[in-house]
Amino acid sequence: MRKFVIGLSLAFAVFIVAACGGSQKPQTQTSSPPAPQTPAVNVTTVQSLELNRQLRLPGELQAWQDTAIYAKVQSFVEEIRVDRGSVVKRGQLLARLRAPELDTQRGEAEAKVRAAQSQRVEALARVSGIRAQRLEAEAKLAADEATYQRLKSASATPGVVAGNDVEVAERSVEAGRARIQLWQENEKAAQAQVKALEEGERALNEAARSMRNIESYLRITAPFDGVITERNAHQGSLASPTGTPMLRLQQVSRLRLVVSVPEAEVASVKPGAKISFTLPAFPGETFSGVIERSSRSLDAKTRTMPVELDVDNARGRLAPGMFPEAIWPTSRSRPSLFVPPTAIATTTERSFVIRIRDGVVEWVDVKRGASMNHQGVDLVEVFGDLAPGDQIAARGTDELRAGTKVTIKQSQGGK
Repeated sequence: MRKFVIGLSLAFAVFIVAACGGSQKPQTQTSSPPAPQTPAVNVTTVQSLELNRQLRLPGELQAWQDTAIYAKVQSFVEEIRVDRGSVVKRGQLLARLRAPELDTQRGEAEAKVRAAQSQRVEALARVSGIRAQRLEAEAKLAADEATYQRLKSASATPGVVAGNDVEVAERSVEAGRARIQLWQENEKAAQAQVKALEEGERALNEAARSMRNIESYLRITAPFDGVITERNAHQGSLASPTGTPMLRLQQVSRLRLVVSVPEAEVASVKPGAKISFTLPAFPGETFSGVIERSSRSLDAKTRTMPVELDVDNARGRLAPGMFPEAIWPTSRSRPSLFVPPTAIATTTERSFVIRIRDGVVEWVDVKRGASMNHQGVDLVEVFGDLAPGDQIAARGTDELRAGTKVTIKQSQGGK
C-alpha cells in the first residue's frame, strides 16, 4: 500500500511539471512587410496600315435579258416551233396562233372601207356636176351682162330700144347672179360632204389597219437572241394574254452577277473593277466579272447595297440562277490603325486598349473595325484616340487599372 501511494505521488508531480512547462509561450519574431513590386506588362505597337483584305460574299447569276412571252390576243396555238433549250435568233418565228373572230372582224372593217370609198367617189362626182353647172351659169351670166350693157347703151338714144327690153335684160343679169351664188353654195356643201366622207374613210382605214396589226400578233417572234428556258403551250392549246406565259426567253451569252455588299464595305465599290468568283458546279475554277452598276441605295432590312457585275458567258457554261461566291476586295481611302485582337479589352460598358505612356497605364476607348491578316499576323482595325507607334498592352484586361505604374517588356509580336 505504501508503494502505491509513493507511485501516485510521483505521477502527480510529473503531471504538474509538464503542465507548467506547456504554459510558457514561445518568443515571436517580428518582420517588416515586403516592398510592393511594379508589374511587368508585355506590350505591342499600334500600326498604321492600309486595309487590304478579301471578303467572300454570296451572289446570284441572272440572265442579261429575261422575258415571259404571252399571246397578245386570246387565240389557239396553231403551231409552235421551239422547245425548252432551243437557241433562237431575234425575229425568228416561235409560234403561230389562230383567232377565227379576228378574220371576221377584219373582213367587216375592210368592207366598211370599200363602202366609204364608194360614197366618197359618188360625192366627188356630185361636186364635179355642181361645178359644171356653176361654170355654165357663169358663162350665161357673162352673156346676159353683155346684152344688158349693149341695150343700156342703145337706150341712151330715144326710140332705138324699148325701155322694157332694158329692164328684162337687167332682170336676167340679176337672176344669173343669184343662180351662180346658189351653185357656189351647193358646191361648198358637196365639198364639205366629200371631206366628211374622207375623214370617215380614214377612220375606217385605221380600224382596218388596227385589225391587220392585231392579226399580226398571231405570229410570235423572238425579241432578241437567246435560249428558250420554259415552254408551257402546245399545239391546240388556248393562249391568253394573262396567266401562265407560253414561253420564257433568256439571253445568256452575257449574265448579270448581283452581289449584296454590306454597308461597311460600300466604299470599296469601284466601277470597272474586276471581281473573281467561284461556283459549286465548277470546283477549283475561278471566273470573273466587271463591276458596272450599283443601286446607290441600301436595303433597309439587310443593310446591303445590290451591285451588278457583267459576266461574259459566250461559252455557255454558266446559267442564270446559279449562286456564286464573290471574292470581294475591300480597302480604305487612307491608312488605318491596327492592333492584335487580344489587345482589345471588352466589358459590358466599353471596349478599350491599355496604352502605356511614361510607365503609367491609360485606358483608351476604341471602336472595332475590319479584321486583316498582315504578314501572317491577325490584326483588328481600331478607331480611337491612338497614334501610330503607341505602346499598348498585348493583352487587354480590366484588371490592369488606369494610373497603375508598370514596367514594359516587348512581346514577340510587337514592333
